[in-house]
Amino acid sequence: MTTLVPEVAGVEGIPNLDPVPAFTPLAERSRGGVSQIVLPSGHTALHLTRYADVHRVLTDPSFGRTATNTEDGPSFLPTIMPKELLLNLDAPHHARMKTFVNADYSASGVEKLRPVVRELVLDKVERLRAEERPDLYATVLDRLPAEVNGRFLGIPDADIPFYRPLAHTVQIASHDDVPGLVEDFTALYGYLTDLVTGARPRAEGGLIDRFVAARGTAAEPPLSDAELVGILLGSVLGADQNVLSVASKIVYTLLCRPVLWQRLADRPEDTGLILDELIRLIPLGNISAFPRLATRRVEVSEGVIEEGDVVYPDAFQANRDPEVFPDPLVVDPDRQGKRHLQFGYGMHHCMGAALARMEITELLTVLAAELPGLALAADAETLPWDSGVILRRPTSLPVRW
Repeated sequence: MTTLVPEVAGVEGIPNLDPVPAFTPLAERSRGGVSQIVLPSGHTALHLTRYADVHRVLTDPSFGRTATNTEDGPSFLPTIMPKELLLNLDAPHHARMKTFVNADYSASGVEKLRPVVRELVLDKVERLRAEERPDLYATVLDRLPAEVNGRFLGIPDADIPFYRPLAHTVQIASHDDVPGLVEDFTALYGYLTDLVTGARPRAEGGLIDRFVAARGTAAEPPLSDAELVGILLGSVLGADQNVLSVASKIVYTLLCRPVLWQRLADRPEDTGLILDELIRLIPLGNISAFPRLATRRVEVSEGVIEEGDVVYPDAFQANRDPEVFPDPLVVDPDRQGKRHLQFGYGMHHCMGAALARMEITELLTVLAAELPGLALAADAETLPWDSGVILRRPTSLPVRW
């Protein structure tokens, strides 16, 4: 008997894939008639979930980030972050720093890393094949983003055991141990400062070398040590911890939906299309954006955002808006239409988006070619997960082939 296998599958019902909301919904609407939530900081925020509304806020510079990153400001995090982080900057300061790194983090700028990713993945797959109980997460996925980013920035592999646990604490951002969070953040910030100043050795020829050499000529006024550290902090957190979270959940989803993995193996030319659909559907952590503060009155589909309102543009929900993405929970590599908002949009579009796409594309391409019969070797319900404000992923993926 022949069974017809559908060409597409959905993410609905995949255990633990969707996070528990990190906010509390309110029944009462805002003064402008918009849905509201309570943030972990205790502040009330307008909750935007429709694609058009979220897109508008993300692309409108009148919705500021800087004013929220203050003591007792509206936040999902238990502490404030350095003001030099790109995600905390508004115009014109954001443009000055983003322009400084744009070329290096462009699609053409990160392309030189593709052979590095391929070589690292192939080596890890060989080690996976030799294991009695192969775990794809532990052997292939876990260190890959840190090693790739290290080659890019000029951070030695020997430093990974030191800085990585610190970065993990920062991304978890637990409200239960704020002193521990501050201690680890301070240590991570000091480590990156030492790389910038040269107090700690770095690998030659990486971006840190280039940034230090160019900061006086490629930016006006020249970038300070603190601003370079802010750029590096975003890279160490984003290009390592965030890429690992996204890659792990994408592989997990593919293995939970074998028809998708089979398409990946049979049609490697579709890898980019499948990846983009999965990025659309899979949230990074337990939140999908950071709050903004409205500096003017703006009309949205539900009502009016008034000047001074705190706004949460929920990209996770916007990426599943059925008016924009028909059958939104279906992973449809042939989907046409608007671009998803997972990497943000406008001024705060993710600096490392091209790097993440290239790295995960190469990872999936190699895995599907080397292990076309890859499958989970455990019940998805039983897999352990790591979960925090900006970090959420399975931490074990037992496999067979």
